[in-house]
Amino acid sequence: MTRTLSALALLFIPFSLFSQNPQKSFTVKYTNSFFQIDGVLDEVAWETAESAGAFQQYFPSDKVPAKYQTDIRMLTDDQTLYVGIKVFTPGNDYVIPSLERDFRATGNDNISLIFDTFNDGTNAFLFGINPMGVRREALISGGGQDLRGFTTSWDVKWRGESKIYDGYYTAEMAIPLTSFKFAEGETKWRFQSYRFDMQSNERSNWFIIPQNQSVINLAFMGDMLFEKPLGKSRTPLAIIPYINAIADKDHVLNETNAAVKVGGDAKVAIGNGMNLDVTVNPDFSNVEVDDIFTNLTRFEISLPERRQFFVDNNDLFGSFGGSRDANPFFSRRIGIATDSSGNSVQNDILGGIRLSGKLNKDLRLGFLNIQTAKDPSEEIASNNNMMLALQQKVFGRSNIGFFFINRQSTGNAPFLTDGERYNRVMGIDYNLASMDNVWSGKFYAHTSLQPGEQKENYSAGAFLGRNTRYWNIFTDLAFVGNDFRSDLGFIPRNDILKSATSVQRLFWPKKGPINNHGIEFFPILTWRPGLDFQKTDHDIRLNYNVAMKNFDQFGIGYNNSYIFLTDSFDPTSSENGVELPADRGYTFSAFNFTYTSNLANVFAFQGEGSVGEFFNGSRFSLGGEATLRLQPKLRLSLNVNYDRISLPSPYPSADLWLVSPRVGITFSKSVFWSTLFQYSNQRDNLGINSRLQWRFAPLSDLFIVYNDNYAVDLFEPKFRSINLKFTYWLNI
Repeated sequence: MTRTLSALALLFIPFSLFSQNPQKSFTVKYTNSFFQIDGVLDEVAWETAESAGAFQQYFPSDKVPAKYQTDIRMLTDDQTLYVGIKVFTPGNDYVIPSLERDFRATGNDNISLIFDTFNDGTNAFLFGINPMGVRREALISGGGQDLRGFTTSWDVKWRGESKIYDGYYTAEMAIPLTSFKFAEGETKWRFQSYRFDMQSNERSNWFIIPQNQSVINLAFMGDMLFEKPLGKSRTPLAIIPYINAIADKDHVLNETNAAVKVGGDAKVAIGNGMNLDVTVNPDFSNVEVDDIFTNLTRFEISLPERRQFFVDNNDLFGSFGGSRDANPFFSRRIGIATDSSGNSVQNDILGGIRLSGKLNKDLRLGFLNIQTAKDPSEEIASNNNMMLALQQKVFGRSNIGFFFINRQSTGNAPFLTDGERYNRVMGIDYNLASMDNVWSGKFYAHTSLQPGEQKENYSAGAFLGRNTRYWNIFTDLAFVGNDFRSDLGFIPRNDILKSATSVQRLFWPKKGPINNHGIEFFPILTWRPGLDFQKTDHDIRLNYNVAMKNFDQFGIGYNNSYIFLTDSFDPTSSENGVELPADRGYTFSAFNFTYTSNLANVFAFQGEGSVGEFFNGSRFSLGGEATLRLQPKLRLSLNVNYDRISLPSPYPSADLWLVSPRVGITFSKSVFWSTLFQYSNQRDNLGINSRLQWRFAPLSDLFIVYNDNYAVDLFEPKFRSINLKFTYWLNI
């Protein structure tokens, strides 16, 4: 198997040499002019700035110029990049769902600009604005292959305003050069821009992108040429202290607590390409509560990282291995521990450092070291969590990465077993991305070390995909040994050999309301090496999907599943329910459907459902989310999921409900209030999270956060808390 994976890695290399579309460029002139950032392009300097050129339509066609054009001009001085934008539209009926920063582009009018400052096609900075001057910023990693490399929780200080006119709007941006990282003396950045026009249902790009590729893919960019070479990147020292007053009551244990917590973060620039993040006694109470879910599987489900400290260059740490089966580093593990009763609980972080960025044009470095607190009463030891990562660019957009992870308990806690004292993981990855992004791939081999004897303490995998206008094909292989372990990773299960292959054929009608439609065959098979390579799972999917020119989407599908239970299992998670017996295989099939309306509609809906067999019984599922937009102040949404599990006696049947209404109000661009209710009878919990935020200065906030949790069976309170938190971002 090892020889096969090595051969696949060698086959990947030539595909990195493919070329992309002819280049497109414009010049960013140097200026000494003063700009009033008010969205009005009335400064004389804008008349002398060079236009970036015409936009190309991306949707509904990628073969014609944009019907409604966009004009972008840029100027720079020694401290700031100035951007002037004129966006032509069919009218002034803009879709602006909210005034809150960091909006998502889908379903509203906006324009975004992407800057690849190291010209590597791997990482980039994004800045966006809408017709009402609401701003957003994001980091793009992994070449922008998909939204997994799109991080909106990144924040940086910059200015931007818009002005609406009849048939167009204008925008001005002033982005400090300290917001970027780049090489001293640089004369060129790669650039891209995309915009959404919800009145004409048109999406367009500055540099042409085929519709079969992601709109944020960094393979498709032109050049912005600086008239004067850039100076040294002088990122300021940022100090971000906080004060948090919290009061809570645990009704189950009948305990009441009140405390004031003080701590903070610092961001330090090292050279032109490195960031040093420092955190002391961090607090993450302002983070939005995680969405709950109905889990009918035997395995853990990963949740996204939202903490600001872990955001910069997060792909350097979290992109190793296979994200679904063998991810050796998953930052949400840090700050989570298992108590003496086997429950996952929050574990305080005492402090830590995080160094990440470019050592030179082609080499990236990531280093993280975080210390967590001990809690002897719950038999939780203090741990030091360390990771070192290196990533070397090869060929056009590909790279080779190496990492080493060490989780080490500190102190001599008497309750620790020998196997819990440390866990070390190391490995190497090769990531393929051809210049035109037709080919993509990954090869990895990892091993772990921990006390005790290990025989299969490694994981390995290979992925190869080809994405063209009419065909999207990939195959993915993953092996996780029975003794492979990563305490800081996400590994749902061990002792597997897994194969996933997708073959999708797309069709592009020249006329009519359909933009594209396609059929996909997607088999997933899993074997257990420890059971003489017995097949324990398969999921064979056949899907047909349609995307309409009005942004509606729908699909139908058929799934055939097989699960061999090696342990008894109750899919309903019923209390005292009789579990399905182990050492038995179950084959079952189901039909499913999906539908998503145009998210720009005042009332939008997306839903899915399935009906068919489930293990030795049946399952009917129906779910969806409806949103009502009273722009730009109020947004109401309701998420409902229902599962009816019917199993023959004596096994339990259940009606599982998950109901999540949400209310979001934006009083202004600086005052926001949101409340989320989450009811789940599977988890016996009704949760309420309500947060009022006042952004009194750039990236500086005052929060009031209220949390309440009830047991739904008896409707009794379980836990209640209220936070008052002040945080201030100070650049020195």
